[in-house]
Amino acid sequence: MAETEGTYSATGRRKTAVARVRLLPGDGSFQINERSLEVYFGRETSRMVVNQPFEVTNARNRFNVVANINGGGISAQAEALRHGIARALLFADASFRQPLKKAGFLTRDSRAVERKKYGRHKARKRPQYSKR
Repeated sequence: MAETEGTYSATGRRKTAVARVRLLPGDGSFQINERSLEVYFGRETSRMVVNQPFEVTNARNRFNVVANINGGGISAQAEALRHGIARALLFADASFRQPLKKAGFLTRDSRAVERKKYGRHKARKRPQYSKR
């Protein structure tokens, strides 16, 4: 959903992490929870995951990213941000759909933690069996 001309916003999710993303015309800077990309995501892998939609669409330095992320862990937050950026890029340019879809960035990864069942230690782990 485009808020104002040139500003595009979307929501990305992964496990329990939720990323609210706004793309603004700019030079490619990131502001995540009022911190830079390098400060917020210390691992190079997480930063690479976040930049993947821009790599696929060759839109690296066209947009500034302002994001608010909460819930989940570091890896899930990075993937939620990637999902949000990919969805926002669709509003910016509809021709990005095919490369983003092919790379799998538009699909919400629905895998989440399975609930614990009664009579079990965890979701599937049973109590130890005793023959005698």
